[in-house]
Amino acid sequence: MAKKDKKTGLISVNQTVTDNRRARFDYHLEEKFDAGIELTGTEVKSLRHGQCSLNEAFAADHDGEIWLYNCYIAEYQQAGTHLQHAPRRPRRLLLKKKEIHRLMGAVTRDGYTIVPVKLYFNGKGLAKVEIALAKGKKQYDKRETSKERDWGRQKQRLLKSRE
Repeated sequence: MAKKDKKTGLISVNQTVTDNRRARFDYHLEEKFDAGIELTGTEVKSLRHGQCSLNEAFAADHDGEIWLYNCYIAEYQQAGTHLQHAPRRPRRLLLKKKEIHRLMGAVTRDGYTIVPVKLYFNGKGLAKVEIALAKGKKQYDKRETSKERDWGRQKQRLLKSRE
């Protein structure tokens, strides 16, 4: 499969555009869903150049649909000013009704949050967002996560030095 084109630097298929690493630190990610995302032409072209950020993004219900808010997709520089999109506009996520009802039930009943984890192009070249049902971590959970990560790094260094 095609990855990143060497000449143009474009992202083609089966490749991640952006990853929300902060979500893994701030939340316990429980169940993941793949959702399509409704984009305009200039947004897709910006994503092909890898110009996107999910750091402050979240998903929420609006009129029985799930929308992605505060996701930053940079303007496409080669397009004229009249063709540009708003970088932080709300974008509709394309999910099945059953998945929407499951997500909204978990949010209203159990106090979960819907967090975007990564944005990628699938095998067909379509932009997809991986969202997850998440519970917020407490401060002591975050400290424990960082301790485990540091211990894993130290363990790798020790094993590497013994070889």
